[in-house]
Amino acid sequence: MPDSYSLSAIQKIAVVGAGTMGAGIAQLCVQAGYPTQLFDLNQATLLRARQSIEAGLGKLEEKGRLTAEERAAALGRLQTVNELDAVCADLIIEAVVEQLPVKHQLFADLAACNGPRTILASNTSTFPITQLAAPVRQPERVVGMHFFNPAPLMPLVEVISGAATDPAVAETVRQLALKLGKTPVLAADAPGFIVNRVARHYYVESLKAVEERVAPLEVVDELLEATGFRMGPFRLMDLIGVDTNFAVTSSLFAAFHYDAKFRPSRVQQQRVDAGHHGRKTGRGFYQY
Repeated sequence: MPDSYSLSAIQKIAVVGAGTMGAGIAQLCVQAGYPTQLFDLNQATLLRARQSIEAGLGKLEEKGRLTAEERAAALGRLQTVNELDAVCADLIIEAVVEQLPVKHQLFADLAACNGPRTILASNTSTFPITQLAAPVRQPERVVGMHFFNPAPLMPLVEVISGAATDPAVAETVRQLALKLGKTPVLAADAPGFIVNRVARHYYVESLKAVEERVAPLEVVDELLEATGFRMGPFRLMDLIGVDTNFAVTSSLFAAFHYDAKFRPSRVQQQRVDAGHHGRKTGRGFYQY
């Protein structure tokens, strides 16, 4: 019998949260051959996620990266569920809203309806893994597995160990990321980990420039794209989700004890309050 914390022990995966990130992660899992459950309370969200996965696999078929049979087989490995107690897997990846009480309750519920050796991974971009593991009876099985948007395309995955994370759990997740075709990096359990800590100022300073009327946002985007960035900060925030980006900045601001360099922008908060969340709502910093 394989060791409980090894890649060979991962036979079934569940993804909790069927938004943009959750759907992308689920697509990667079924592509890699894993039977995968995708959970969300909202049936309409589940339907959109399935359609997104079908479209993503269809593009791979068009490009010759999947055969029609492989595409059909991958879709056959996807199961959508909207009852949390039906979520049962060897590894569960949560990709829900960046709110600590929600994640705490979710991990407590998942731990209660799964075996004690089920690995609980979080796609959080900001919350310490040690903090997320607090309500779990076996915190050694909690680990960070942070994908980047869009998950099927972006190669990087941060693997984060909390204070109690078993090294074998982190290694299993690292190996899984490789099997999914990703480039995993090991990160310490610090606010923002590696990428969000470094990249936060790409957004924050750009927002300050607009807030202080240094330049219009379109000009900021054009200038940064001209220097080699594939997407300017405002176009990128629209792609990620203006609300998601704002939540991450707010979380890091608190995690760094309200250091002014991480201060969220009033310009961004105004967009969030207006419901202008980016591409997913048809309007963010730009209209779509």
